[in-house]
Amino acid sequence: MARATETRKVVRVEGGRATTVVDAVAAEEPLEIRVDGDALAVTMRTPGHDFELALGFLLTEGVVRRAADVLALRYCVDDTQQYNVVNVDLAPGVRRPTPSQRRAFVTTSSCGLCGKASIDSVRTRSRYRVADDPVVLDAAVVATLPSMLVEEQRVFEQTGGLHAAGIFTADGGLVCLREDVGRHNAFDKVIGWAAGEGRLPLRGHVLVASGRASFELTQKALMAGAPALVAVSAPSSLAVQLAEETGMTLVGFARGDRMNVYAGAERISTIS
Repeated sequence: MARATETRKVVRVEGGRATTVVDAVAAEEPLEIRVDGDALAVTMRTPGHDFELALGFLLTEGVVRRAADVLALRYCVDDTQQYNVVNVDLAPGVRRPTPSQRRAFVTTSSCGLCGKASIDSVRTRSRYRVADDPVVLDAAVVATLPSMLVEEQRVFEQTGGLHAAGIFTADGGLVCLREDVGRHNAFDKVIGWAAGEGRLPLRGHVLVASGRASFELTQKALMAGAPALVAVSAPSSLAVQLAEETGMTLVGFARGDRMNVYAGAERISTIS
C-alpha cells in the first residue's frame, strides 16, 4: 500500500548557499469510491484510513444513514489502481445512490463540493438536531483545541503539508485525529471512524479543523451530529449561516487565549 509520506531530493537554499537534501512530502493519490461496483466519486487524498474515508464520505453525502447500511468495504485489488479503489457493498434494502449524488468529475484535495449540482438540499438531510445538544464548553478549553490538534499531527510534523480534523470531548480530551491533504477528507476520516465505532451522533463533542471553517466542513459536522465546530482560521459566510440555522456553535480564529464565536455563543460558559 502507498504511504502517507514520500521522500524527494530538493535543493535547499540558505544563507546564499545551495545544498541537496532529502525531504519528506505529503503523499497525494486518487481514491475512487465505488458503490456496489459502480463509480460514485474520485477524491484526491493522502493514503491511509481509506475505509474510514469512504464510510465518512457516504455518511456526510447522505448516501447512507448509518454504518449498518454498509455491508462491507474492500479494496479492488484486481484493478490496475489496486489500493486506490474502494468498493462499498450496501446492505440489502439500502437504496443505491441517485444520479444527483454522483460526482461528475474528480474532487481535488482543496475542493470537497466539486461536482455538486446544488447546495440547498444538503442543509436538511442530517438525522440529528444539534440545537438540542445541551453541552456547555469552557472558553479557555475551546481556545486551546487547535494547538492541541497540531501537537498530535505526526505527518504534518514531517512534511508541513497536511490538514487535520479531530474529535474532542467537551473537556478537551482527544478522541480521534486524522490527517489528509484535503481538509474535507480529514473530516470524512474521523467521521467514518466514529461511525465504525458506533459513536454517532457526536453529542457532547467538538470537531476541530486545522484550517478554515468552510460550508462543507460545517455541513459534515452537522451530518455527524456534532454541536460545535472549532477552526484555526476564518469561517465562510455560508458556514456561519448554516451554523446559525441549525443551532451549531461555530468558532473561528481559535489561537492561544483568543477566538471569535460566530454562532452558538450560548454554549460557551464564560461568555456573558
